[in-house]
Amino acid sequence: MFGRKIQTQQIPHSETLKPDTLSSDHLSSGNLDAGNGKSTKSFPSVEQNSAAVDTNKAAFPNMEINAEYSQARDVLLSELDPLLASRLGKAELELHIEKLFNQLADRQRWIFTPQQQDHLISSLLDDMLGIGPIQVLLDDPSISDIMVNGANQVYVEQAGRLQKSTAQFRDEKHLRHVAQRIASFVGRRIDESNPMVDARLSDGSRVNIIIPPLALDGTCISIRKFSEHKMSLLQLADAGSLSQSMAGFLTIAAKARLNILVSGGTGAGKTTLLNALSDPIEEGERIVTIEDAAELKLQQSQVIRLETRPASLEGTGEVNQRDLVRNALRMNPRRIILGEVRGAEAFDMLQAMNTGHEGSMSTLHANSARDAIYRLENMLLMGQQNLPVSMMRRQIMSSIDLIVQVERMRDGKRRIVEITELVGLEDDTPITQNIFEFQLNDSYDTQSGNIQGEYAQTASMNVSFSNKIRYAGLAKEFEYMMQGKQ
Repeated sequence: MFGRKIQTQQIPHSETLKPDTLSSDHLSSGNLDAGNGKSTKSFPSVEQNSAAVDTNKAAFPNMEINAEYSQARDVLLSELDPLLASRLGKAELELHIEKLFNQLADRQRWIFTPQQQDHLISSLLDDMLGIGPIQVLLDDPSISDIMVNGANQVYVEQAGRLQKSTAQFRDEKHLRHVAQRIASFVGRRIDESNPMVDARLSDGSRVNIIIPPLALDGTCISIRKFSEHKMSLLQLADAGSLSQSMAGFLTIAAKARLNILVSGGTGAGKTTLLNALSDPIEEGERIVTIEDAAELKLQQSQVIRLETRPASLEGTGEVNQRDLVRNALRMNPRRIILGEVRGAEAFDMLQAMNTGHEGSMSTLHANSARDAIYRLENMLLMGQQNLPVSMMRRQIMSSIDLIVQVERMRDGKRRIVEITELVGLEDDTPITQNIFEFQLNDSYDTQSGNIQGEYAQTASMNVSFSNKIRYAGLAKEFEYMMQGKQ
């Protein structure tokens, strides 16, 4: 289960977390230092990545932690100077620990294999500069989610599927210490009086922590990672997330400044798609992004990134998304991109879409395009309780042009299953039309576990937003695309 020397690019742990007070209770009995190479594949197969979860085990198949190993770790830790360690970089600290280990080994007459020595030094480094035994999982680009369910149970998500990892914490006290370090890194605290925390690591990974007494079986940490490699619409099409025609259509939609809502469940790939949709935006446009945790990576030169702020320990100073949306309207943006709409800010977002900020985008949690409309209605009620339902629906239908529904299907792959046009109202009932959809076949590939289906165009060129496309000078390109003449 143990390992350390892996031939991948390394990222200094010192850029993630600062050294903290050192204690033998805080150190894990198993960890390694791994790299963080960038993946260029959108949906790698489970078979390709299964070894990544057990990197420790693959590197050190015969490692055994005995009493001498544990004693050596405690002695080595007691000899380390915390102040000196805090001033050293990772490479210097590693050399310092190795030199100290060799001195103590001669004095104490320890007998260690090179594997045991490497693992001991690596585990100390990860606890001092990283986040303990799950640092290797955080550094693995093929892993998208890390879920810690107590000290002895760690799961990861790879290629859309959950797998159990061999990583473990030494005990609940060690796990709690790691949780407290993560919280303190963003100026928060976690204890019995404040047992839940949402935080963000320096690499943008989103973290949720919940501890006893609310978590009955021990501290739980959930980490949602975000790839540094931004996927374009064409790259997503090559990976099978949509067809080439759908990629061309969405490119035209973004260029023509259509208001787009990306809908889907948790982990469906909404933010990845929103990043891809921002690629066709012209370089000179002024864009304001608003998020709870900064995940969007827009490449344009004039991007103003805003992020919400939770309340302080005294319960003051909170800045929510609605505050930021209202402030963004005063910043003269051409487009506003809201990372996720989930509450009363929906009203201000729709107002912005209707008042000169065409081409704005957002995401929303919903299981279908029609459900997304109803969810927006509920959010509008949170901000404008006296607004009649008919008025809310008119506001939604006049503000949003497209709903793009994404889904993580049972084979673990993320696909765009619907691109839906909001046509209008008929007797206060929303009328929608699917332009593209993913149609399932009756067959199921039992050997590979892949869902069989095809992307189909289900509508003609007669769309309600055709005037916007003509105004953008994209009518001919749109005609060719819809006729399959790309």
